[in-house]
Amino acid sequence: MNIPANLKYTKDHEWVLLEGDVATIGITDFAQKELGDIVYVEVESLDQTLEKDAVFGTVEAVKTVSDLFLPLAGEIIEFNDALESDPETVNSDPYGKGWMVKVKVSDTADFETLLSSEDYKKLIGA
Repeated sequence: MNIPANLKYTKDHEWVLLEGDVATIGITDFAQKELGDIVYVEVESLDQTLEKDAVFGTVEAVKTVSDLFLPLAGEIIEFNDALESDPETVNSDPYGKGWMVKVKVSDTADFETLLSSEDYKKLIGA
């Protein structure tokens, strides 16, 4: 199971990379394996400011649809357009080319409240 130490994680299986006040967000390797083959990623919240834990989109796999929860409050400033034509990138490269959104974070201190890689490993029993 791939759980990079330089990222933070949520109980809802999102990962976060914070660079300055911009967070890149996607779903974890564990989440993509649980979902199976991802066929569609929808984010209709571009250019919106959302609260922490608000639903910012959905990810659709062959057998299910799951909500995506925003781990940090802020404005969604970018969507990974490549996922529109190639959603399976989330399966093949969840921490790289499979990122979903970038967010201008309202309060970067909230980043410290997220799970470390060690805490996330305990959560999923890895």
